[in-house]
Amino acid sequence: MTRQELVREIFSKRSFLCVGLDTDTKKIPQHLLGNDDPIFDFNKAIIDATAPYCVAYKPNLAFYEAFGVKGMVSFEKTVKYLNENYPDHFVIADAKRGDIGNTSAMYARTFFEEYGIDSLTVAPYMGEDSVSPFLKYEGKWVILLALTSNKGSEDFQLTTSPDGERLFEKVIRKSQEWGNEENMMYVVGATQGKMFEDIRRVAPRHFLLVPGVGAQGGSLEEVCKYGMTDDCGLLVNSSRGIIYASQGEDFAEVAGQKAKELQEQMDKILPLAK
Repeated sequence: MTRQELVREIFSKRSFLCVGLDTDTKKIPQHLLGNDDPIFDFNKAIIDATAPYCVAYKPNLAFYEAFGVKGMVSFEKTVKYLNENYPDHFVIADAKRGDIGNTSAMYARTFFEEYGIDSLTVAPYMGEDSVSPFLKYEGKWVILLALTSNKGSEDFQLTTSPDGERLFEKVIRKSQEWGNEENMMYVVGATQGKMFEDIRRVAPRHFLLVPGVGAQGGSLEEVCKYGMTDDCGLLVNSSRGIIYASQGEDFAEVAGQKAKELQEQMDKILPLAK
């Protein structure tokens, strides 16, 4: 998916919502657990209910790899279902890959060729040769970890060099030598708030994937105040606040309602036209 296509979807739907498919069998409704593939059945119901209100989905690989081959079959079925039934939705594999060049090349082949994913989260710690293999695929996106919301983010990401540049700023600045705003995004946690101003000084036009709105306490209004661009420039993810809003048989209906509520908030914040 190109940037132009993504922006068109955002303004057509008046939404920049990404629904995280962090599917945990300990949290999904009990009545699904007797099914042959409860993870996929849950995902399918959530997707059908929320698709009108979002532009992206983000399955987190950890929740599928935990079940070995069966979990990866559920992941593959989920991606295939999205690609066949909702081809205009942007699909993010939240896998945080990144290794030496030939290994990254195989990761890229796995997600972009085998699964047909639109984008992949990548850890930039090993530098350019660990990231560049992912950038060779036209129409595909790399989403680099930049400034996350977890407590440990302070251990490295906020450390400052003698010239006053923080590590997350160096990552964003340096990585723009490898990719551009047409094929690279950055992960920035919603709870970082006013720090989005600092992000935008270094990356004024790149899209940002923003987890942490909802259950993690991030403010949609604050994210948009400091991070939105004239063509939106944001994909705001909500996972638990949508998919686990109900554990009853009405789980999909309630998830759809929660997604709709976020979409309505986003509609009010988005510029009127693009």
